[in-house]
Amino acid sequence: MGNAFGMIPGLEPDEWSNDACRGYVIMAMENCGFSKKDIRRVVGQLYEVFDLNSVEDAKEKYLSSPY
Repeated sequence: MGNAFGMIPGLEPDEWSNDACRGYVIMAMENCGFSKKDIRRVVGQLYEVFDLNSVEDAKEKYLSSPY
């Protein structure tokens, strides 16, 4: 299989999915010591947030946040 025009071999973009994002959130929350109950609440909320907001909305939120 060939590379897309302009792609540098080995520097292809990471595979992205909402499930991958949820996994990152779970890992970060576990590393910070959040309870399983709180992790379930946040992961559940992510389903709604993904449905109601675009990737650009999320990027803008991050860039304008104090975090």
